[in-house]
Amino acid sequence: MTVPTTSIAHFDGDSLADGGDRPTQTRIRVRIPKQYHEEPVISRLVSKHGLTVNILAALLGANARDDGWFDLELRGPAQNIQSALIDLNDLDLEIWQGGDRPDGW
Repeated sequence: MTVPTTSIAHFDGDSLADGGDRPTQTRIRVRIPKQYHEEPVISRLVSKHGLTVNILAALLGANARDDGWFDLELRGPAQNIQSALIDLNDLDLEIWQGGDRPDGW
């Protein structure tokens, strides 16, 4: 007879403080300068950071001469969302962040 074993996850203080792998969502608004119109900025949030992205609103014409903006809901582990926001900031994009909303736990 095999006795089942119990796995105990290790949590450090930083993981608990920032949410770690806990699923969460946040709403952001991002200004996309015209020099990034041909870049897959939103796609990278999915492919590089493993997030689910819901586009709530957008203003970006195909032949736009001005900046555009996206109103996005990002869902995924808190650390992935934080990493994605750092990458967007590194592109020098203007970001307005709404409140984080945990997934009901």
